[in-house]
Amino acid sequence: MNRLYHYPLSPFSRKVRLSLAEKRIEVELVEERYWERDADFLRRNPAGKVPVLKMNNRVMADSTAICEYLEETHPTPALLPKDAETRYEVRRLVAWFDDKFNEEVTTKLMGERVFRKVMGTGYPDSANVKAGAKAIKYHLDYMAWLLDQRRWLAGNDMTLADFAAAAHLSCLDYVSDVDWNRSEIVKDWYAKIKSRPAFRSILADQISGFPQPGHYADLDF
Repeated sequence: MNRLYHYPLSPFSRKVRLSLAEKRIEVELVEERYWERDADFLRRNPAGKVPVLKMNNRVMADSTAICEYLEETHPTPALLPKDAETRYEVRRLVAWFDDKFNEEVTTKLMGERVFRKVMGTGYPDSANVKAGAKAIKYHLDYMAWLLDQRRWLAGNDMTLADFAAAAHLSCLDYVSDVDWNRSEIVKDWYAKIKSRPAFRSILADQISGFPQPGHYADLDF
C-alpha cells in the first residue's frame, strides 16, 4: 500500500493529496506531527517536513518533486501541459503559491492562529496576522486578474497550479481566513475545484481543537 505521511492543514500535503486523488492513486494517509521531530520520521526525511510519500519501494519528499514524479509515472489525467510555455506558467504559479503566498499569507495567518497553538509555541503575533490579512487581498486580486483572462489559473485546463492555490486557500478556509466575497470569479473557481471528487477527503478533514466552519464543506458555499 502506498503511504503518505502528511499533516491535514499543511498546504504542501494537500497539494500532493489532490494530485494522488485526481490520478486515482490509492494511498494510506498517516498523520505526522512533524514538528515533534520523531526519529522514524526524520529517517524518512531528514529535512523534517511533510509530505513524505512511500511508493514503489521509494520514499520521496518535497511536494513539487513528488507531484512531478506522479505526473511522469501516472500521466493521465495530466496536471502539467505538454507545451513548454504553459508548462512554464504552471511551474511559475506553483512556485508563486508555495513560496510567495506561503510566506506572505499562509505562515502569517495559519502559522500564527493555528500552528502556534498546535505546537505550543505561544500566542499569535498580531502584527503578523494583520500583515497576512492585508496580503491575502493582493493575492486574491491577482488570482482574479488571471482568471479574468483564462478558464483556470494557468490556462484553459486545470493544472497543478490550481491544486497548489487550492491547497493553500483550503487550509485558510478551514479557519475562515478567506473573504470569498472579494472576488466572484475567484469564488466560482474555488467552488468548481472543490466540487471535484479529488477534494472529498480534504473537505472531510477534522482537526482537533479547530472545528470546521459551516461553509467549509458546502459545495455551494
